[in-house]
Amino acid sequence: MRGKWAAGLAPRNFTWILKDKLAVSERPGGYARNHRRVRRQEEIIWLREQGFDRVVSLLGSPHNLHAYDELGVTWSHIPFSALDDPRTVLPELYGQLRGWLAAGEKILVHQEDLGDRLMGVMAGYLLVTRMIETGPQAIAVVERIVQRQMGPPGRELVALASTL
Repeated sequence: MRGKWAAGLAPRNFTWILKDKLAVSERPGGYARNHRRVRRQEEIIWLREQGFDRVVSLLGSPHNLHAYDELGVTWSHIPFSALDDPRTVLPELYGQLRGWLAAGEKILVHQEDLGDRLMGVMAGYLLVTRMIETGPQAIAVVERIVQRQMGPPGRELVALASTL
């Protein structure tokens, strides 16, 4: 059956960081106890139908990556849990993002939820790539885009990114 549901549903808290190039959201299907297989499938269909070339999962584990394969969506897994060293993960992540974006890919990056850490990662990326000149500016821009305040965990990642 075709109809409005055939195009899927946008992931919760979907937000463009760089319009039509780089977006963020919570984990497709929801996080923790709220995760639903059917919702995950609908959200991945939406990503595919919107022309996303790659989904980048920053989850600490490879949960549900098979769902992208099943629906024909390219994915990359760069684990970044609270236990992972950002000095190791961020340079790898930022380098990969630069390459994919330079190749013209349309990318969605997600963690469990759209919280401080993911906001900090994105603000750090804007800073490292020199799209924004200072950490406070990068924080303010991402807070405005995401429409929520960034807490200490995200701000620490931005401070670290400024040293990379």
